[in-house]
Amino acid sequence: MQAFEIQSMTCGSCAGRITRAIKDLDPQARLEVDVKQRTVRIDTTEDRPSLVAALTEAGYPPSPSAN
Repeated sequence: MQAFEIQSMTCGSCAGRITRAIKDLDPQARLEVDVKQRTVRIDTTEDRPSLVAALTEAGYPPSPSAN
């Protein structure tokens, strides 16, 4: 499972967009989204650079420390 800190995630709608971006990349991915802590944990076969690219393209780039 890969963890990301996403400071621009502030609400449930953000979480939904993040979930859709990852599911578009890997429909089998499992996500644990914590809006309050602004973290996302992703269980997927995709590599980290692909996940970072998908999150960034969706408008939710992970914090540099989480990359």
